[in-house]
Amino acid sequence: MKNPFDNLDKVLEHRVRLQIMSVLVTNDGYEFSSLKEILGVTDGNLASHIKALEREKYISVSKSFVDRKPNTKYKITERGRNAFKKHLDALEAVVKQQK
Repeated sequence: MKNPFDNLDKVLEHRVRLQIMSVLVTNDGYEFSSLKEILGVTDGNLASHIKALEREKYISVSKSFVDRKPNTKYKITERGRNAFKKHLDALEAVVKQQK
């Protein structure tokens, strides 16, 4: 019998990355400062997890200026949405196996 833990996405195993993806999958996009506030993490901590998700192409970034202030917004990509769903399905399989 295959171990359902093998289907978990290593990138999404960290709680901050899972939280970022949870926010982005339910919203059209989210700004860096708002993500930082909702997750309760530092700039550096959020930036490192964002980079890991960007590297996997799970999220996209768009940078602009709003009233002469830099504004960074993140969106989930189709690849990220699929990976997130697969990860949740794998978690569900783990739980079901324990019954």
